[in-house]
Amino acid sequence: MRIRRVLTAALLLGGALAPALLGVCASPAAADSSPSASPSDDGDAPTEAGTSFRTATEVDQGQQATASASTGDYLYWSFPADAGQRPTVTATVKLSEATTRHAAETWQIDVYDGLRRRQACQYGAQTRTVAQDAASVKLSCTLRTVRAWSEAWANDPLPGTYYVRLTAVGLQASDLGLPFDARLRADAKDIGGSAAVDGALAQPLVPGVATTSQESDDSGSSTAALSSIEPDDGWASGWWTDRWVWTAVGGIAAALAGIGGYALTRGAGRPGRVRPTA
Repeated sequence: MRIRRVLTAALLLGGALAPALLGVCASPAAADSSPSASPSDDGDAPTEAGTSFRTATEVDQGQQATASASTGDYLYWSFPADAGQRPTVTATVKLSEATTRHAAETWQIDVYDGLRRRQACQYGAQTRTVAQDAASVKLSCTLRTVRAWSEAWANDPLPGTYYVRLTAVGLQASDLGLPFDARLRADAKDIGGSAAVDGALAQPLVPGVATTSQESDDSGSSTAALSSIEPDDGWASGWWTDRWVWTAVGGIAAALAGIGGYALTRGAGRPGRVRPTA
C-alpha cells in the first residue's frame, strides 16, 4: 500500500507540472513557427533599390519592396536577421516583352551577411534560366539558421544586416538595357532553442553606413550613422532560450523516474520475516 501511495503521488505531481511546462515551451514555438507578418502598410514599402552595398535599400522583414531597372543593372536591398532565425528571401522579376528579347536569360540572387560574406542557400532556386518568351521568373533562397556566436574561421550566418543582390547573368549584348520590374520580400522563421549556442556576439554585425542630414546645420552637411534597420523586438539579449524549459522538464521527469524506481525496488533486497515454529 505504501508503494502504491508513493507512485500515485509521483504520477499526480508529474501530471500537474508537465502540462504547465510544456505549455510554456509550446506556446512561443507555435507563435514563432510562422513567417513574420508585414510590419507596415504597402504605402511604406520601398519602391527603389540601391546599386551597391553602401546604397542598399533597407527593407523590414515581411515587407515587399519593388523596383524598376534595366537588364544588366545590379539591385541591392538589406534587411535585419537575428539569432535563431532562418531567413528566406524571395524575388520575382517581371521581364520585358518577349518580342524585345533575343535569347534566354539567367537571373540570380545572392545573399551576403554583415561582413559581406556570401552565404550559401540551404534550399531554394537561387539561379534560374528562363526561355525567351517567359513573362517572369521567381527566385528564392533560404539561409541556414542565424547563430548567436561562431568561430572566427567559420562562415556561419551571424546576427546583423543581410544584403540581397539581384541581377541577370550571361546576357547577350543585344538584351542589355531592357526594362524589368522586381519585387523582393525577406521573411524569417524562428527556430527556437534547438539552434541556440553557448555564446553571443557583443554587438550585431550592422556595418551598413547611411547618411542623415543635420537639421541644426544650415549648410546641409551630413553625418555617417549605423544602419537604422533592426528586428521589431530589438536584437536578442543572448542568454534565454526555450532550452531552459526543456531542461527543467527533463529534470522533473528524471526525478519522478527516480522516485518511482526507488519505490518499486526498496523492499526487494530485504529478507522476509520467518514465523517461529511451535
